[in-house]
Amino acid sequence: MPKTILCVDDSPTQLQAVVEALEPHGYTIVTAENGEDALLRVAESVPDLVLLDVVLPKKNGFQVCRQIKTQVQTKDVKVVLVTSKDQPSDRFWGMKQGADDYMVKPVDPDELAHHVERHLG
Repeated sequence: MPKTILCVDDSPTQLQAVVEALEPHGYTIVTAENGEDALLRVAESVPDLVLLDVVLPKKNGFQVCRQIKTQVQTKDVKVVLVTSKDQPSDRFWGMKQGADDYMVKPVDPDELAHHVERHLG
C-alpha cells in the first residue's frame, strides 16, 4: 500500500512542486493550505508523514506540529517542517514542538525525496 504524505503550504506553487517531486516515487499526496485544514486532514486519514510549512494562515506550522505530536492517535506521524524560516532559533523551536526534521526552502526535489524516504523507510 502506498504511503500517504500530507503536504501543507499556503502557496499553490509550492504544493505543486512537492506533488511533482514525490508522486513519481509512488506516494499518495494529500494537500492542505492552512493549519486548520491540515489538522482536519490528519484526523481524517492519519498520513504516514506531514510536510509542513511554518508560516500558514489560521494556525502556524509550529502549532500544528505540536497538536499532531500530542494526540494519541497521531503522535507517531512523522512531521518534517519545510519553511523559509532559516534561523537557528526557528529550527530549535520547530524541533522542540516535536518535528522529526527541518528543511529550509527552497528545497531541492531530490533532497526532499531523500528526506521523505529516510523517514518512511
